[in-house]
Formats: sequence, structure tokens, C-alpha cells
Amino acid sequence: MANNAYPQESQAAGEQPTGGDPAPATPTAQHKLNELEAKHAEMADAYLRAKAESENTRRRAEEEMSKARKYAVETFAESLLPVKDSLEAAIAIPAATPEQLLEGVHATLRQLAAALERSKVMEINPVTGAKFDPHQHQAISVVPADQEANTVVAVLQKGYLIADRVLRPALVTVAAAK
Repeated sequence: MANNAYPQESQAAGEQPTGGDPAPATPTAQHKLNELEAKHAEMADAYLRAKAESENTRRRAEEEMSKARKYAVETFAESLLPVKDSLEAAIAIPAATPEQLLEGVHATLRQLAAALERSKVMEINPVTGAKFDPHQHQAISVVPADQEANTVVAVLQKGYLIADRVLRPALVTVAAAK
């Protein structure tokens, strides 16, 4: 019976029996644990708030990009509306003379050129004798000419830049090497 008395004596002395809960924490250890748990909860809350804020920022940025893509052409379209109006007005005049029509076409062309210029669309129209630039010109043919080789002989169709990017290269004939 000595085995049965031994656990009772341990319990009487304030010790836990083997296999039970660990000894109760001292007040300072419990206090530190509570502080750490509070700090953990605070950090978890701050993390969740930061994560939500970054998601909101990402979502707003995506919405702004979508709107920018959707309405990017709005300013350009607004500048083309007067050109359309001028063309419709020309068609509406039934007894216009050829001179009046030509004058109207020139005025409409000036409106279109101004609209393109406001939108940073610039002409590529090399002069005869200009050095051939494969980044802005497309050679349609190479012809014998009385000028330096690899220079523009004639422009068949103007090209266009939008900002610094080639929208359409100028179609040119180029002088052949002698």
C-alpha cells in the first residue's frame, strides 16, 4: 500500500500528480503571456487592416485603368466631331459649285489636321533627298536616280507618328546605289 500513499502525500504537499496539468504559472509569467497575446491580437488586426487596404487600393487602380482604357479615345473623338459636322454640311448643300466644294474640303482638311495635331499625331513626309530611315519609312521600290544612294526619291503615301511611335510608315521610293 505504499504505492497508494505516495500520490496522496504529493497532493498534500501541493504538487500535481503525474499526468495532470502542469504547475500553475507564476503571476509575472501569466502577465507576460497576456501581454504577448494582446500584442499578437493587435498585430493580427493591423495585418488584416493593411491587407484590406492594399486590396482596396489594387481594386481602385484596376477600376481606374479600366476607365482609362474605355475612355482613352474620348478627347480624340471630340476633336473629330467638327470634321464630321463639316462633311455633313457639305453634303447637305444640293447646288454647291465645284469651287465651293473644294473650298469646303480644304477647310475640313485643316480641321482634321488640327484635330490630329492636338492628339499628337504628326505627319511623316520626308523631302526628296532625305536619308532613308527604316524606322519611319517603308521602301516600296529602289530606283536609279541622280542623287545619293539610300535617299528618298519620292513619297507615295505620308506616314504618321503618334507621340514618338510610328502609327504608319511613309511609303517611299529610294535611290539605288550607283
